[in-house]
Amino acid sequence: MLSSTLSPSQKRRALRELLTPGAAQPFPGAFTPLSAKLIEEKGFPGVYVSGAVIANELGLPDIGLTTLSEVAGRGAQIARSTDLPCLIDADTGFGEPMNVARTIQELEDAGLAGCHIEDQVNPKRCGHLDGKTMVDLDTAAQRIRAAADGRRDGDFLVMARTDLRATDGLDAAIDRMKALVDAGADAIFPEALVDLGEFEQVCAALDVPVLANMTEFGKSALFTREQLASAGVAMVIYPVTLLRAAMGAAERVLETIAAEGTQEPRVPEMLTRARLYELVEYESYTRFDSSVFDFEVPAAHRPDQTPPSSKE
Repeated sequence: MLSSTLSPSQKRRALRELLTPGAAQPFPGAFTPLSAKLIEEKGFPGVYVSGAVIANELGLPDIGLTTLSEVAGRGAQIARSTDLPCLIDADTGFGEPMNVARTIQELEDAGLAGCHIEDQVNPKRCGHLDGKTMVDLDTAAQRIRAAADGRRDGDFLVMARTDLRATDGLDAAIDRMKALVDAGADAIFPEALVDLGEFEQVCAALDVPVLANMTEFGKSALFTREQLASAGVAMVIYPVTLLRAAMGAAERVLETIAAEGTQEPRVPEMLTRARLYELVEYESYTRFDSSVFDFEVPAAHRPDQTPPSSKE
């Protein structure tokens, strides 16, 4: 009711059990704790927390402006709201290798099941934009090694993301992925692959689970789960899908109010009050409150009066 019924350790073990080659497990991106509840209710196996979404919610572009505390704080809110394992975007790790180690521990404390660390230079860019700059292999490997060494729970998933495909080609990207696995990565996130054949090559070259990013308006086509599963992909994320859908709906409602002076034409498209209360378990809280708040509040008294007696 108030929070997840599972411990972070249980969620981390669940995430690892989910990530098998060819499973193509779908992880929609939550942009609020409430949206995470909806993801769970609809039967999805896990939740993704996008760094771009966290930045955009703060009114910022996805260029590395968010802080560790902001990301960990939002991650904690989302992880607390669901029994599903949550994988979070940790950008470039928020600093040098020692900072990366602390990042992992903060995310462990926040209840996340895992994170991914990327190999861009700060300030980073969205993975599906041009003009990205990569760090050298040694720096990228140091980040992953620090992440793996810094964790206290061995089940916390450390995923390495590489954007090298866009700048140096697929062969160089695969070589880097192998080196990042050697550095301690439990899974790999190859960003902005262009076709299914590239996913097949990556999955065949690696002995760890591979993630596919199915973001709208990006470099990759929006392949189906079946297509990605056949390529050997273990996990599929839809990072900004729900935020884009929600903001699109919000924009249309605002335009209707501005044009017509009422939201009434858009009401049939909205989540009803009853459905919202169902999602937040309103009735459960009411039952819980009535079972506790079953006593009479003593009357107020003046300081010069003897307070009413109370029963222990």
